[in-house]
Amino acid sequence: MNINTFISIENDLKILDKNLKKMVGAKNPMLYAAAEYLFNAGGKRIRPAIVLLVAKSTMKNGIIKAEHRRLAEITEIIHTASLVHDDVLDDCTKRRGLDTVHYVFNTKVAVLAGDFLFAQSSWYLANLNNLDVVKTISKVITDFAEGEIRQGLSQFNMNISVNDYLEKSFYKTASLIASSCQGAAMISNANLIEQNCFYTYGKHLGIAFQLIDDILDITGSTKLLGKPTGNDLKNGNLTAPLIFALSETRVLYKYINREFQYKNDIQKTIQNIKDSQGIQKTKDLAKEHIQASLKALQNQKESNTKNNLKEISHYILTRLK
Repeated sequence: MNINTFISIENDLKILDKNLKKMVGAKNPMLYAAAEYLFNAGGKRIRPAIVLLVAKSTMKNGIIKAEHRRLAEITEIIHTASLVHDDVLDDCTKRRGLDTVHYVFNTKVAVLAGDFLFAQSSWYLANLNNLDVVKTISKVITDFAEGEIRQGLSQFNMNISVNDYLEKSFYKTASLIASSCQGAAMISNANLIEQNCFYTYGKHLGIAFQLIDDILDITGSTKLLGKPTGNDLKNGNLTAPLIFALSETRVLYKYINREFQYKNDIQKTIQNIKDSQGIQKTKDLAKEHIQASLKALQNQKESNTKNNLKEISHYILTRLK
């Protein structure tokens, strides 16, 4: 991303970081320690940044409301809670370059910390006193559960289609970005057409983000990702590059069928995916969703904020470089 992408909301993001630590003030010291550890781990804060940029874009005077700030904070809390639960389910030992919560503490603390964060987000959401926003964001937590169930039921399933996979990706990743964009527009009292445009922008951005994540799980390094590569494969989560590669490389069925139990199965699978058109086809699909996200912004008035939102779309693809 251009160094100026977040400059207009730089102070807002600093406030967000301070508020996140205040918002997770659990009475139980172990829960507090786990939650504080999570937010100290940092992260790019892309989701709250998008919320704040949509807020600026939809306010006539460009001034972000307190409710927008709170929605950005809620969005990051929900995202973080979902990561904690994901790491437990996938038995992932690293996240953002640090040991995961269940690895540092234990699985019970991690599950409770995730539950606590979801509960905190619901409390702060209710206190926005905006029923439409509450309904929109509450649906996200249901979508997370739906995505996890779908993923759990389709482990090592060689019959999963690209469409099935994209649906699951919507529930697990894109739903939060789409709904928080829409929620920001709602708080600004934007009209329904504008609300739907930003929902569409967030939806396609989120799907593209997930597709690029899947490529990086195959081609990236642990240092770059902040978590082990090939982790999805190990857990039986068949992602887009592998689904595309299956149509070309029959030997992959053998590795999946035996659930990558042999010593070099993961490495061989990764190499077979790299040798196929799977990564290129996934990148092409991500580009389609990036274009759809940009198209959703077409009717918005020209502004620096709109350009910042476009830059975020373009940034998704540059993560591969």
